Order: sequence, then structure tokens, then C-alpha cells
Amino acid sequence: MKRLNLLLIIIISNCFIMAQSGKKELTAKEKYVIIDKGTEAPFSGKYLDFSEKGSYVCKQCGSHLYKSSDKFSSNCGWPSFDDEIKGAIKHIPDADGQRTEIVCANCNAHLGHVFLNEGFTQKNTRHCVNSISLNFITAKKNREAAIFAGGCFWGVEYYMEKQKGVISVESGYIGGKIKNPSYETVCSGTSGHAEAVKIIFDPSVTNFETLAKIFFEIHDPTQLNRQGPDFGKQYRSEIFYTNPRQKIITDNLIKILQQKGFNIATKVTAATEFYKAENYHQDYYKNKGTLPYCHKYTKRF
Repeated sequence: MKRLNLLLIIIISNCFIMAQSGKKELTAKEKYVIIDKGTEAPFSGKYLDFSEKGSYVCKQCGSHLYKSSDKFSSNCGWPSFDDEIKGAIKHIPDADGQRTEIVCANCNAHLGHVFLNEGFTQKNTRHCVNSISLNFITAKKNREAAIFAGGCFWGVEYYMEKQKGVISVESGYIGGKIKNPSYETVCSGTSGHAEAVKIIFDPSVTNFETLAKIFFEIHDPTQLNRQGPDFGKQYRSEIFYTNPRQKIITDNLIKILQQKGFNIATKVTAATEFYKAENYHQDYYKNKGTLPYCHKYTKRF
């Protein structure tokens, strides 16, 4: 009886740990690849010849790993990606020094291997991933947009890309009076646009309130038409809400900050058309390898 009770305790404990970690219980085939670092047979995976728009997530924990826009055909027998969602993948050199394993940064699930300098794409990178390690979320499901302007969009983009549940961050222009503005026009102050970022996130992983709090903590919302050394209306603090619920949440957060003594300059405006900025503005600090000069994290909530 004692042995039976001990066995029940172990089973219950394991189930509790699994539930707490958010990990999915795996089948024997999934465990062979994800836990035991095996490899599925080439040309057998469900995502090999698969081209829907959306996100690829970890089979074990659900973390977002790859965007469909980074998937390409390499004819190697397994799904191939030339980029990863920032911070989602860990690279681990194999013991023999010949290859580099890739695993989910959140739960260490084995995904496959990464190869460089093969010339398949301009990024010269190939993540060779087992389909069985992935699940797919279509672009039409679990997506919500948030648009924040808080000084130079480079810094806001840098911090927002690091947030869990964020699928993509795009730098651009919003709130002006002309169509398709250029960076030069926006900087002149004549177009009325703000430098902003458009964030696409998964509401099942994060929410607008969490992202809005981060927004208020990575820039100074008390500065009017400037942020650090940058000044002009294009650097104003403004949240462009995409649905009425976002406005209610934003208004409540501003009230909380005002009650704490902050003189908030952030405007709250219904979103208008968002124009993507020139390519050289996208992932600016990631590509340059430096840190933001006018944004930093300051806890306010």
C-alpha cells in the first residue's frame, strides 16, 4: 500500500510540474525528436511543403519561434527558415564541433540544426527544423495590433521586440495628413506624422495592457514633442488605439500614472493609416549591434 501511495504521489507531482511549466505531454514520436534529440525522416514532415501565412510555435511549450515570411524551400527534406524570432532560439554547438543544434529558448525542446554560408537566401542562414517539433498558428488567428509612438521608433522597436508574445514589430509613420510619407518629409515636421511602431501580438500569450505598461516604462511620457535629444512633433508620445478596449485601458493607465504624480503628455488617438518606414529603419539596433540612445527601462507601475 505504501508503494502504491508513493507511486500515486509521483504521478500527481509529475502532472503538476507539467501543468506549471506549460509543457504539452508528448507522444512517443514527439519525445524521440523533442526530448531525445532524434530526427524525423526526410520529406515526411507536415510543414515541409506548407506555405500558409502565420507563425510556427514550439510543440512543447507554445513559444513563437519562426515567422512564415522567413520560411523557404531548400529541398533538404525538412522545413527551412533563414531567420528566427528574436530571443526565441538557443544555438548549442554539438560536442563533435561539426554542427550547431537549435532548441527552444523557453523549454529547450530540440528543433534541429542551423547551417551558415550555403547561399540559399541573402541571409545565408538555414534553420533545418523537424516538423514534429512545431505547431502552426495561422495569420487570421490569435493576432492583435497595437501602435505606439514614443520618440525615435528605433528605440521603441528594440524594446518591444523583446516582449513575450510579440510576433512582429514594424517601424513606420502614423497620424499625419499626407499619404506615403518619406522619412525626410516626416523629419521636416510638415506632414504631421509621428514616428511609431506597429506591434502584432498573440493575445493568448500577452495582452495590450502589458505592452502599454512597457511602452510607458521605456520612454519618458512626460516629455512633450521630444524624447531625450530628439525633438519635434514626430517624436511625440502617443498611443493610437486599434479598438475601443485599448482606449479604455490606455486612459486607465494614464490615470494611474497621474495619481503617482506624473504629468503625462501622451496623447490617445484612434489609429489611422500606418505607413511602413524605409527598410533601413527596420530592426535598426539589431542590425547595428548597439543600444538605444534615448530609451531605457524605468519602472513606473
